[in-house]
Order: sequence, then structure tokens, then C-alpha cells
Amino acid sequence: MLRGKRILLIIGGGIAAYKALELIRRLRERGAAVTPVMTGAAEQFVTPLSVSALAGEEVHRDLFDLTKEAEMGHIQLSRVADLLVVAPATADLMGKMATGRADDLASTLLMATDTPVLIAPAMNVRMWEHPATQRNLSVLQGDGVAVVGPNAGDMACGEHGPGRMSEPLEIVAAIEARLGDGPMTGRRVLVTSGPTHEPIDPVRYIANRSSGAQGTAIAQALLRLGAEVVFVTGPADAARPEGAQVVEVETAQEMRDAVMAALPVDAGVFAAAVADWRVASASDSKIKKRNGALPVLDFAENPDILAGVSGLSKGRPPLVVGFAAETDDVVANATAKRARKGCDWIVANDVSPSTGIMGGTENAVTLITAEGAEAWPRASKAEVARRLAERIAGALGSARKPGPRDGDTS
Repeated sequence: MLRGKRILLIIGGGIAAYKALELIRRLRERGAAVTPVMTGAAEQFVTPLSVSALAGEEVHRDLFDLTKEAEMGHIQLSRVADLLVVAPATADLMGKMATGRADDLASTLLMATDTPVLIAPAMNVRMWEHPATQRNLSVLQGDGVAVVGPNAGDMACGEHGPGRMSEPLEIVAAIEARLGDGPMTGRRVLVTSGPTHEPIDPVRYIANRSSGAQGTAIAQALLRLGAEVVFVTGPADAARPEGAQVVEVETAQEMRDAVMAALPVDAGVFAAAVADWRVASASDSKIKKRNGALPVLDFAENPDILAGVSGLSKGRPPLVVGFAAETDDVVANATAKRARKGCDWIVANDVSPSTGIMGGTENAVTLITAEGAEAWPRASKAEVARRLAERIAGALGSARKPGPRDGDTS
């Protein structure tokens, strides 16, 4: 898919810069040409010699190279590529991009280009979660910049959480999706997946048996069709889809916040099994047995994410797809749910214990639309995902693409 494509790779200054070496190798394996650009800070972590040797091309480092500037080199450099990739995208680089600063070669290239841009953020968890970084991220996404990662995990600084740069193969998958010529190229889709965990106390929670496998399969199918995917997942067992922007959450409220932050999108696929209720006041310490007396738990209703997005007056996705896991009267209950939630489609499945579907490898669904109910044969979750992704692509074929951040998502 990448044969004959040219990638302008901007390497920012962070410990994750070492992954750029493997990224270059993987891109060239797939037939892509890589033109490397390094910031001054990046040279503190990897050497230009190593980068140049793997890329097979000169490393560009200085904005004021007079030989090239005689031919407006930095302008030309920014426009001959098929895609600009920033990996790692540090907090500093993201800030420059969001505010329009152009004080070195990397930031000038990003300002001068009319080529699509993909960033792979990498930074300390506190920096990633800082309101300024999140504001910059929102601005960049609104400007059409695609994002892959970051992942959660242990960091070089000893802290744990989101901020690790995506692995090279995840970035390659995102590049392939961005440069693909599939029917979803240029489309941005939100997929929710997995269960939510609603705490009772520090060691107990309310959840369900969702593995997240169907949500991951849907995201992967959409990526293969060329879509940019924002994947919001609860604590699921299933692997995260390579190439998607993965947002990890735990509770229904966290999922709702992540969904609203991801808008606008062309389509929202709400495959997550969100808990309907939460404990109104979760205990800060473990609840103990007390002479055989049972604890009393007061419940509160969780936000209805599907209905909330379906009912937006501004910023509603052109296509909203919900899921209905039912044990009785599947079609009737799912049809009623579609009307109640206000979504466009409902994907209904029978999860009664005899089917073995909940947590299994197969699914048997009925697609509920305004035209009626369409039963699909039982198949692998990957096949169900492929069929749904192709149906979404067909439905969006004539739909208007939303402009950057058009509409209020509140």
C-alpha cells in the first residue's frame, strides 16, 4: 500500500525518538521513501548518522541552509511528500503547531505544507493530561491533523499512564490508513468498545462480560477502508486496534467525556457495553462484613451516551450506530431502543447464555434501520465488522463531510 509513497518524517526531541529508527525501517520495507527531518532536541537522543543510514537519504536539520534556500528548499520539502509524520510529537511541537509558530525547520515545514499531517504524541503523563496539551490536541484535530496514540504504560521517567508513543507498527498502520484509497479515506469515525467499570469501593466494581472483541474488529475494518478511527475503550480484554487513536477510560462518565471530546466525526459506532447504573457514592475504603449485615448500595443512573450524541442539535454525526445486546425479543426490543435513543441504526444481537456470543468469537446480528430489520447470518466477529464497515462506507458515500469542529458538541 505504501509503495511509491513519500513520507516526510519529523523526529521530535524525546526518549521515544529511538522508535523512529524502527519506524523508518518498517516504512522502507513497505516500499515507502522516507525524508527525515530532525529537531535539535532529537539529536540528543538519536544521531543524524543513524537516521540517514536507515532512511537512505540526507537528514534535514537547519532552516537556514543557503544552498537549498536559493531554491526555497523548505517550502518545496514540505510539499513533495504524500504525508507529513511527526514522531515523536512532543508537547513543544504540538504547541507550536497549534499556535502557528515557525521558528525552526520542523515547525516551518508544518506551517508551509498543504499536505496531510499525522502526529504520534509522546510525553510524560502529566504533560499529556495538562489542559494546555489537551487544548492544543483539540485545535490540531479541528485543523484536520490525524493522531495515533499515545498509549498507556510505564515511562522512562518512572511514571505510568497515557503518554507513550505508539509502537512503530501502529504508526505504520495509521499511515497506511491515511494514505489508502479506500472508500473511507478522509472520513473520521468514533468507535466505543468494551465494558465500563463502575466502582463500589477500591477493590470492587460493577461491570459486564463484554470482551471488547467486536469493537476492536469494527475499528480494524474501518481502518482497512481508509478511515481515521478514534477508539474509546473501557477496560476490555481485546487488543487495541493498530493505527487508531486509542483513548482508555474506565467509567461511563469518563467514556461520555472522551466521546464528546472526539466530536465532530462522520460516524459514531457505539459498541461499548456501558453500565446503566453506578453506585451513587462509592466508598473510599473497602467495605467490610459487619456481623452478617448486608451493605446497602444506593444507585444512580449513568449518562446515556448513545442518546446524548443522537440528540445533539449541533455537531451530531451524520450517522449514529448503536448496539443492543438482548436476551429476549431481540428485534422488538432493539427496534424500540432505536426509536427511544434517536440513533440511525441499531446492531442487535442475542446474548442469551445458550448462544455463547457474549465473550465468544462469533456474532449473529440483526441490523435495525428506518427501513426495517435485516438479519445477518452468524459469522466471526471480524466478518460482522467487515460487513458493518462496508455498510457505513456506503451510507456515508453521499453524506456531507463535517468541517473542522463545525458545530457545538456541548
